[in-house]
Amino acid sequence: MATVILVRHGRTTANATGLLAGRAAGVSLDQTGREQAALTGERLAAVPVVGVVSSPLERCQQTAQLILDRQAGTPYAPVEPDLTECDYGQWQGRKLSDLATEDLWSAVQSQPSAVVFPGGESMAGMQARAVAAIRRHDAAFEAEYGPGAVWVAVSHGDVIKSIIADALGMHLDLFQRISVGPASVSIVRYSATSPSVYATNTEAGDLSWLSNGVHSTDAPVGGGAGHQAP
Repeated sequence: MATVILVRHGRTTANATGLLAGRAAGVSLDQTGREQAALTGERLAAVPVVGVVSSPLERCQQTAQLILDRQAGTPYAPVEPDLTECDYGQWQGRKLSDLATEDLWSAVQSQPSAVVFPGGESMAGMQARAVAAIRRHDAAFEAEYGPGAVWVAVSHGDVIKSIIADALGMHLDLFQRISVGPASVSIVRYSATSPSVYATNTEAGDLSWLSNGVHSTDAPVGGGAGHQAP
């Protein structure tokens, strides 16, 4: 199938002050976040992506626009509600330092599959709807543009971590072992048999090798020769 580039939004005012923004309106990229997202746009300029799908929240749409601004063409750019942030319920808007004193915090760290945020959603539910959305869009892009298609999904830290965990075949209880920094790039390709994870949490580096797409093969014994830049 196609190849998806998972991009977390750049740093926000809430990130900088240690607040859990959740789905709150009006949370924008700060200056550092805009610079981070612009750099990601520069990295992706060498890759003719067929679509840039974004969470509906402002910080993701701002990041998506900075990616679109550097594309030579005009990729399809829909908003996908199922890529939105986890609904943290009563935790939303609170300081992370305060939340770390809650009894639920230890479960978030060690057994997230059992966590349901008070007044919000479960982390398992978050993963299920996000993975389903990624696979749905991936299949649609492959059907329209062919198996070499490359597209971008702009979303949130926990959401992207849960998508990567699914692609790696990891239980959700292990997903806190994955790091996804602001404006970072992770790359996953889905095939008829299983996903392949090509990169996680990258903040620099040449991505031009993606311009010709990634073609499905069996995993090479010994690791193979890698990708060649066009």
